[in-house]
Amino acid sequence: MINWSSLTTSVMRWLYPGLRIKRWLFLTLIGLGTAFMGFTLLVGPDLYQSGKAVVKLLSFLRSPLYGGLILVCGISLMVLGLQRATRASVEVLSSGRNRPFIDTIFTKRYLESGPRIVSIGGGTGLSVLLRELKRYTSNLTAVVTVTDDGGSSGRLRGELGILPPGDVRSCILALADTEPLMESLFQHRFTGGGGLKGHNFGNLFIAAMTQMYGFKDAVKLFSQVLAIRGQVFPVTLGMVQLESEDQSGRRYRGQALLNDQAGTIRRISLVPPDVKPLPEVLAAIGEADAVVLGPGSLFSSVIPNLLVPGVVSALLETKAPIFYVCNVMTQPGETAGFTAADHVKALLDHTVPGLIDYIIVNSDLAVPGDKLQLFRQKGSNLVAPDYQRLRELAPNLVCGPLIDREFITRHNGRLLAQVIIDGVLFQANRGRAKAREGRFYQFNNRILSRLRRDGSVGAPQDTPGPMMPKQ
Repeated sequence: MINWSSLTTSVMRWLYPGLRIKRWLFLTLIGLGTAFMGFTLLVGPDLYQSGKAVVKLLSFLRSPLYGGLILVCGISLMVLGLQRATRASVEVLSSGRNRPFIDTIFTKRYLESGPRIVSIGGGTGLSVLLRELKRYTSNLTAVVTVTDDGGSSGRLRGELGILPPGDVRSCILALADTEPLMESLFQHRFTGGGGLKGHNFGNLFIAAMTQMYGFKDAVKLFSQVLAIRGQVFPVTLGMVQLESEDQSGRRYRGQALLNDQAGTIRRISLVPPDVKPLPEVLAAIGEADAVVLGPGSLFSSVIPNLLVPGVVSALLETKAPIFYVCNVMTQPGETAGFTAADHVKALLDHTVPGLIDYIIVNSDLAVPGDKLQLFRQKGSNLVAPDYQRLRELAPNLVCGPLIDREFITRHNGRLLAQVIIDGVLFQANRGRAKAREGRFYQFNNRILSRLRRDGSVGAPQDTPGPMMPKQ
């Protein structure tokens, strides 16, 4: 049975601008028509008496010389068009992946023209966002914290002396353009086997490659294996730890200890504090069309990246708008009792005032009590959006129902990605990014609406109304 919806989607994708193959097919058709005209001039117009317009044109070009020249010109155009179309197709299909041809072209060509977005954070929140942003653009850079010292990552860090691979692995898999079986394999966690118990296969894979090539190259090679849409970088290659101070003045060393503490954190710092940022991270921030801070644990995923010397300076120098995505729920041991403004203030206290251009906050607090009961018992609750204070901390506030009703500790990834892309386009249309606007011209409202209708990107049917930045 024909799947008309899928067929329509595939046909419509051929009409999207920026695929860089339609132009050569069109040139081939022009060449075919020109060659036909030249052939007609040589043979004689009597063959095609039905074409009145052609007959009138041929009456002015009766010389065989004209016919020969036009025929050669037409054949040349046909050859050039077919050659370029074939080259474009071979280049796109060079990955060898078993996917529909138009889907491969769409990914390779159209998404390559999307906005350059740098996402800074770690943990589950960042990977949820990246998984949806890759539907809009392939120009994604994930900057990941390396302070994790718990679980499988912490064990590998302690036993092998390598940077923790867990958050890097999660981001790479979120951006992967691979088969579900391969993703499941790298997400597999061993449940037995003595020393293997609790370890993640993807972590072990990165650890093995780190011993062979070093952590930086291991991440790069792992990304190539999974053909990710974008790139993933650790914020630094230095072996850093997180030191935190709670409201009572007690200090803790290590990220894993935060989950075992009660109350909230006053301040965090890196040990040692003078680690060097990865040069590729600073370059990506400088070339970005948008920078997104979060989502993720405020004190253990987002702020640690900003404490690496040079990162905040790069954020201040970039022309890209900076978005901060506030968490939808508080976190025991870190942000218990925090409002949305408390999150923003803590981030600014650790960096500089005025760093953030846009605050994105969830406004949906109508979650059933039975769903919240277990989290409240552990010290978590929904983050309240105190709008007045938020407007005092950043010039633009974007709010909407962004919580995932199935996993209420997370954002709805599709809605959040839609808000960020809309914000990037809004900024470009205002003229702040005019120099870059032409690079992703095809990401206009008409194209995005079509993409969302055919299920390629964007939000499900219960998407809220437009959530544009407020002045």
